[in-house]
Amino acid sequence: MTQVKTEKLSGSRVSLSVTIPAKEFESFQKQALEHLAKDIKIDGFRPGKAPHSMIEEKIGSEKIIAEAAERAVKKSYVDAITKNKIEAIGEPKITVTKIAPGNDFEYKAEISVLPKIVLGDYRKQAKEIKKTAPTEIKAEEIEKEIELIRGSRAKLITVSREARKEDRVEIDFQVLIDGKEIPGGTSKNHPLTIGESYFIPGFEDKLIGMKANEDKQFELTFPEDYHKKELAGKPALFKVTMKIVQEKDLPEISDNFAKGLGEFENLDKLKASIKEGMEMEQKKKNGEKWRQDALEKIIADVNIEVPDVLLEGEIDKMVAEFEQNIASTGMNLDKYLESVKKTIEGLREDWKEPALHRIKAALALQEIARLENISPENSEIEEELNKTLAYLKNQADVEKNLDMERIYNYTKGVLTNEKVFHFLENL
Repeated sequence: MTQVKTEKLSGSRVSLSVTIPAKEFESFQKQALEHLAKDIKIDGFRPGKAPHSMIEEKIGSEKIIAEAAERAVKKSYVDAITKNKIEAIGEPKITVTKIAPGNDFEYKAEISVLPKIVLGDYRKQAKEIKKTAPTEIKAEEIEKEIELIRGSRAKLITVSREARKEDRVEIDFQVLIDGKEIPGGTSKNHPLTIGESYFIPGFEDKLIGMKANEDKQFELTFPEDYHKKELAGKPALFKVTMKIVQEKDLPEISDNFAKGLGEFENLDKLKASIKEGMEMEQKKKNGEKWRQDALEKIIADVNIEVPDVLLEGEIDKMVAEFEQNIASTGMNLDKYLESVKKTIEGLREDWKEPALHRIKAALALQEIARLENISPENSEIEEELNKTLAYLKNQADVEKNLDMERIYNYTKGVLTNEKVFHFLENL
């Protein structure tokens, strides 16, 4: 019978010393021989049907034992961590310590395990975070929202005059720094409303006075706090062509305006609905802030030793997420790193602390769920899973690539975290 000895190592690691008796190892050798024999051709015999002694002679005993060892490790390792309830993460480091025909097979497996986390008084910490009381929605806030709705319902009339503030225009533009076009710095027939300030300061002002088919060049400097650090504070040349100028014919705000938006009897009913929606949004934001503050307080008192494999895995996720985000802007990771004069190694180093924070947050919530015996019902997981699958099946070619185990675990994790926060909120 296979024997397993466990030893705790530093850094959330465990060593397994595994001994497989010679007789048991013989069965793995037979499996290896049968597997390898399928590809061996010996004159006078069908593939795999020659006597084992002839096949073994042709293959070589070393290759058979190596195959047997690989099979023995795969099976015994999984059995060992399951029996000993070891929460392994990443791939084990296997070192064969004894292997020879007719002898016991022995190896060591060094494993990184899910680290033990020690929380502070998370109940008390959650109670100490004050909940933000909702503030009264002011009449002018409601009026501002109605103006936004009114603007979205405006009729657009193409005009031949110069562009003015609040006009809706379409432009072609190109942005260059040091004579080179910046990534994502070109757009055709780009729509915007002058005065909404979606572009950097000064850009929309330069459009005022332009007529359709008119070209213009001007220089502006990106703000020092611009969200793309590689552009912050840099002067740039903007080349613009005005394609179309349209003025907005705004509808009158009245009971009829409200009725045209849906199930509203009059303007007062519309305002009441807007107020209710704004109150719900404010409540949601306050709740999210409370959750973030409570989690930060809990994390600050966490004692945990994070293994390198877990940290590197989290950084891998962050890099993949970042790469996907910048791809949506038309830039790839290599170009981004070149523009900010950074290496992938430097980027990973910068993200060590954020990655540690994410790991601590995830494990803290997981540990609270364990301590408080919090978990979603199977019916809740199934319901949410069905929603996710219904969405994913509408995406092209995604159904055949679904990783059901990963989706299930993700869904269960999200629902568990939601229940943990609900528990903390109601202490």
